[in-house]
Formats: sequence, structure tokens, C-alpha cells
Amino acid sequence: MAKKGRNIYKRKDGRWEGRYKKGYDDKGKIKYGYVYGKTFTGVRDKLRDFPLIEKEKIYQPTEIRYSHILNEWLEYIRLKVKESSYTRYYQIVYSHLIPNLGSYKIEDITPPVINNLALKLLKSGRTDNKGGLSPKSVSDINSVIKSTILFANVKGYTVNSNIKLLPIRQSTQSIRVLSVMEQSLLCKELLSETDLIKFGILLSLYTGIRIGEVCALKWENIDVSSGTLYVRSTMQRIKNTDAGAKTKTKIIISAPKSENSVRDIPMTFFLAEKARQFKSDDNSYVLTGKANKFIEPRTLQNNFKKYVAKCGIENANYHCLRHTFATRCIELGFEVKTLSEILGHSNVNITLNRYVHSSFELKKHEMEKLII
Repeated sequence: MAKKGRNIYKRKDGRWEGRYKKGYDDKGKIKYGYVYGKTFTGVRDKLRDFPLIEKEKIYQPTEIRYSHILNEWLEYIRLKVKESSYTRYYQIVYSHLIPNLGSYKIEDITPPVINNLALKLLKSGRTDNKGGLSPKSVSDINSVIKSTILFANVKGYTVNSNIKLLPIRQSTQSIRVLSVMEQSLLCKELLSETDLIKFGILLSLYTGIRIGEVCALKWENIDVSSGTLYVRSTMQRIKNTDAGAKTKTKIIISAPKSENSVRDIPMTFFLAEKARQFKSDDNSYVLTGKANKFIEPRTLQNNFKKYVAKCGIENANYHCLRHTFATRCIELGFEVKTLSEILGHSNVNITLNRYVHSSFELKKHEMEKLII
């Protein structure tokens, strides 16, 4: 194997192999773990998930409980992930893992224990005692378990290193897309006595930006002369995990969902002209026109529901605007790579599999191409 970089090797089969210090045996000899990937950078990034292990930090298999590992893991990742991600992990740990598995010894967190927990959560895992968690939520919890077990293993605790998680079958949910008629009705309402909130909804419908992105949008992010919208931040309400916090939740404005979500979107001439009409001080929020006042996603969602109800449109939430935008673009013959970048996706497969939905009208149009 040819070596490239510290502890990363190119294998004969074409894959890359990375080695990390896993711990020490009873005689003080180093034990190594291995990760694999198709590229050097991919393996290098995987190795970053494993903290450096020093000999004096190795623990013997005693009475270490899983709750201890969970708290250590939370502390370890706190400065490595976005605040919103940390909050999600925090909720999983304190709402589900510590109550159900916290008292277990770390070496007793075995596949049967984890799989039994998954089945329990699917049946009755909601914290409000109103039934089970969704398969997606249980899969997220399983992912945290896997990460914490790997973390414990790297830290030198005695764990079941061959842990296998029960695959959670996730049903495919139907995605709501506005029909051409429904979109026309909604546009008519939004263009009637258009205010800043209606303008923000129009932006989402004709650029595909997310609800958190439009809530965080400021006028400095819209260049009316070039007709360009710059997505640089997002807004969300998360659980308040700050020490001594007086409120259960708080609003944060942070970088978008991913690196690909930071993007520049060309606006249509019509949207650019609308933006020119409302243009305010650069430091002001687009939805309020004020620098010291914003509208949070939950409030915008409520306003949106009010408008769709007025139009007689049923079962539509704000996110359907994004799906509707993507679907209309495909129907009009957009190049998929271009659409993917406008939506802020990392690859076109996400765009095609999650956000592009063929309408009945398009299916009918395509079928008419068949000639007997």
C-alpha cells in the first residue's frame, strides 16, 4: 500500500485506508482501528471524528454507565457541530437515551438492547405519551447511539465494538405540490395588496428558498440592480440549552443548512421589480422592513396558512412552495444541475429524488409523444 499523509494509505484494491489509535491492551500495547473510503479526503475527514487517545485516559471495564458516555460525547461535539444540531442531539440524549439506557453499563449496550429500544420507541416513544415516534426519528436516535458507542470505543472504554443496529423501515411520504391552478390562485392572493410578508412568500415560490432562509433575509441580501438574491443565513427556533436559561426555546440566526445552501439566486425580472418597490435600509429584515424586528418561521407559516385557506387550498404547508418551485422548473425544461444549485443541494440526486415531482399534466404531455 502506498502511503499518502499521516496514517492514510492507498490500498491495492483502489480504496483508501485510514488508521487511528483505538486504545491500549492490558499490556499497554496500542490497539488500532481502521476506516475506509473511496478518496483520500474522505478518509481524512472520517479520521477527524475520532479524538486522540492518550494512554493515561484509558478506562478499565468497571461501573461506567452509558449516561456518563452520553454526557462526555455531548461535551465533545458541542464545539464541532452547529448549535441547532447540538440541540437536536441534546434532546435525543435527555428525552430518550438517558431515561431508557442511562443506567446501563457501557459494555451492556448490546445489539438486542438497542433493537428492543427501537421497537419500544416506535410503539410508544413520544414524550407526550400520545403514541410512537416516526421511523425517521428512531433512525436519528439509532445514529446517535452508533456515534456514542464509537466514541466510547475510541476513548478506551470496554464496549461492544461490533454493534449492529436494527434497520428502521421508513415509508415514503407523499409530497405536497401545488397544482398549476392552485399556484395561480395563491399568486392572485399574494399579488392583491402585496405587503412585505406576501412578497416573502412570493420569493419562496419563485426561488425555492426555505422558510428559515426567507425569515433571516435582509435587504442587503437582495441586489435589485442585478436581480440577485444572496442566501447567507437561516433562522430557526431551537431548545434553549444555555445554563440558567429563562426560556425553553430561543431564536437563532446562523449559517444555512450546509455549505451548498450558501448560494446566489438570479431572480425573475418580475421579482426584481417587486423587490425594487419594497427596497428598504440594507440592515432591515425583508419581511418587516425594520432592523430590530423580524418574523420567525412559525409566524410566517401561520400567515401562509391564512392565505391558502382564503384561496380554498387544502393541506399545504410552507415547505410545499419549495417542492412546487422545483416541479415547475422541471416542467419548463430546466437543466437539472442548474436547478440543484439554485435549491442548494449537494448533488442532483437529492433534487431529482426529493424535490422533483411529475405532475399529471406533465405525465399526460409526455405520453402524447408516443405515436402509433
